[in-house]
Amino acid sequence: MNDFTVSGMEQMLARLIDIGTVFGIKLLAAIVVLVLGRWVAILLRNFIEKSMRRSDVDETLISFTANLAYIALFAFVIIAALAQLGIQTTSFIALLGAAGLAIGLALQGSLANFAAGVLMLLFRPFKVNDYIEGGGTAGTVREIEIFNTILLTPDNKTVIVPNAKMTGDKIVNYAKQGTRRVDMVFGIAYDSDIDKAKQILWDLLKNDSRILPEPEPMVVVLELADSSVNIACRPWVNAGDYWTFYFEMTEAVKKQFDANGISIPFPQRDVHLYQN
Repeated sequence: MNDFTVSGMEQMLARLIDIGTVFGIKLLAAIVVLVLGRWVAILLRNFIEKSMRRSDVDETLISFTANLAYIALFAFVIIAALAQLGIQTTSFIALLGAAGLAIGLALQGSLANFAAGVLMLLFRPFKVNDYIEGGGTAGTVREIEIFNTILLTPDNKTVIVPNAKMTGDKIVNYAKQGTRRVDMVFGIAYDSDIDKAKQILWDLLKNDSRILPEPEPMVVVLELADSSVNIACRPWVNAGDYWTFYFEMTEAVKKQFDANGISIPFPQRDVHLYQN
C-alpha cells in the first residue's frame, strides 16, 4: 500500500513537472513574443514619426498616426502571446471585430469628421492663421484638430466647424497666395469731372506704401449707371493689409472727393467688394 502510494505520488510529481516544463516553455515563448513585439512596435512608431516629419506632415497627424500604428501592432503582439500560451484567440478576435463594427456604426459622423481631418492635415488647403471661408462661416483658423476646425470670426467669436462639413463644400483661402486684389467701385455724379476723380484715386494709391507695384493697379470707368458714373479702383495689397487698406481708402476717397468738388450721388450706390 505504501509502495503504491509512493509510486502514485512519483507519477503525479513527474506529471506536474512535465506540465510545468511545457507551460514554462510556453510562458517563456509568450514573454519573448511580448517583449520583442513591443520593441518592434516602438521601432515602427519611431520610424513613422521620423518619416512623416521629414515629409513636413502636421504634428497632430504624426502623433495620431504613430500611436495608432503602435496600438494596432501591439494588440496583434498580445494576441500572438496569448496564442503561445495555448489560449484560443479566434473567438477573442471575432469579439474584437464585432465590437469594432458596432463602434464604427455608432460613430459614423465622428469617423467622417476624422477622415476629413486626416485629409486636411495631409493636403493642407489652409493652415493656422489663414483667413478662410468654409463650412458656412468665415474666420481666421486657430486650430486644425482631427475632428474639428476652430475659427475665430472678425467679431471675436469662436466657431467650431466639424471637419466633414468643412470639406463637404468649397473652401476659400484668402491668405494662400499672400496677396489680394481690392475691388472697389466709387460712384460720381454725371456732371463731375471724370479725369479729376480718376487722378484723385491714382494719387491716393501712389501715396500708399501698402500698394504693390505688381500687378499694376487699375483705375477705370466701370459703367454708366442710372444715377452715377462708376469708377473701378483695383489695387493689389498683401493679404494682411486688406481690411485696413479697404476701410482707410474708402474714407480717404470721400474726403478727397468732397475737397475737390467731386459730387457723389445721394443716396450713393453701395461700395462693392468682390472677393477673389
